[in-house]
Amino acid sequence: MSVTAARGFTASGVSAGIKDSGAPDLALVVNRGPSYAAAAVFTSNRVQAAPVRWSRRVIGDGALAAVVLNSGGANACTGPAGEDDARAMAERTARALRVEAEQVAVCSTGLIGVPLPMDRVTAGIDAAAAELSEDGGEAAAIAIKTTDSVHKTAVASGSGPDSGPRSGSGPGPGPGWTVGGMAKGAGMLAPGLATMLVVLTTDADVSAPTLDSALRQAVRTTFDRVDSDGCMSTNDTVLLLASGASGVRPDPAEFAEAVHGVCLDLALRLVADAEGASKEIEVRVVGAASEQDAVTVGRSIARNNLLKCALHGEDPNWGRVLSAIGTTSAVFDPDRLDVSINGVRVCRDGAAGEPRDKVDLSGRAVTVTVDLRSGDASATIWTNDLTAAYVHENSAYSS
Repeated sequence: MSVTAARGFTASGVSAGIKDSGAPDLALVVNRGPSYAAAAVFTSNRVQAAPVRWSRRVIGDGALAAVVLNSGGANACTGPAGEDDARAMAERTARALRVEAEQVAVCSTGLIGVPLPMDRVTAGIDAAAAELSEDGGEAAAIAIKTTDSVHKTAVASGSGPDSGPRSGSGPGPGPGWTVGGMAKGAGMLAPGLATMLVVLTTDADVSAPTLDSALRQAVRTTFDRVDSDGCMSTNDTVLLLASGASGVRPDPAEFAEAVHGVCLDLALRLVADAEGASKEIEVRVVGAASEQDAVTVGRSIARNNLLKCALHGEDPNWGRVLSAIGTTSAVFDPDRLDVSINGVRVCRDGAAGEPRDKVDLSGRAVTVTVDLRSGDASATIWTNDLTAAYVHENSAYSS
């Protein structure tokens, strides 16, 4: 049920003709209230798409009534005309829904530097508005795909102020409150955020400051720790909208846990669907002097192309892990480093440990665990292997 798992929301996805393939490419998510509280996190790339600039402005008052999203074109690096197009998308959506343009966030994804076919976009907005329904979440999730092979949704729910959240891709809402979400992303996956568009919804009665706190906490340890290929996008956007339709005001910590659960679910789906990937790699760094050290080491390992190639070839080359650690400023003693790959400690005290032929890399899941033996902090980074399919996908992307 995606973004319509939470009560008070409708959604739709249509084919507007933005993509030459005729695939769905325009989506609407609409908050029917009674609350319109919202929060957002955007890319930290200094080159930002026109939709990001527009949405940054309108989220300033902590309220949104709708989100319009398109795939097939990023509307990034398109100059003043692109700014006008982002505004026009908001205005056309506002007119169709009878709300103010400043209540509409805009998200776009696709090729950079190419203007949107605005006649098709605006007609698509009208068509999407006519198809809005409480069952439209899946259609919306499909419409925002670019190189994604699958659409990505997740749901978590709680029964009341004292209940713990239950996360996953289903079932739908119960008598309490729900958080639903959809995401797109399969390439340019790196912080801040990852290359993605994410819309989260909830029917909990939650204020904008509480939404903002929960969202930023969740993003910091989920989307911000997905590092597929080290490339940061111009369009990354994560939105969280609250309708308050359940009438339930959950405990803030439990609500934050539910938001985190949905974000983590979606983040891992991004990694699983990364362009050309044949391995999903979890890099766990423990024993760090600080969380920042753990993140820095984990990210260095996740971005090591030699290691990513080795793991694709099912070679547990732990020397490449140590080489990646050594490029960082983290606190560690090179002669006290331990590395395990899929549970086999192949490196002990900075030297060879158990025989590498004990490591089974035949499956899709790979876990690389590094113990810096310098403290109690830890962090996890998620990445994938580097394959010929990834190179092919990105060598032909704009042709």
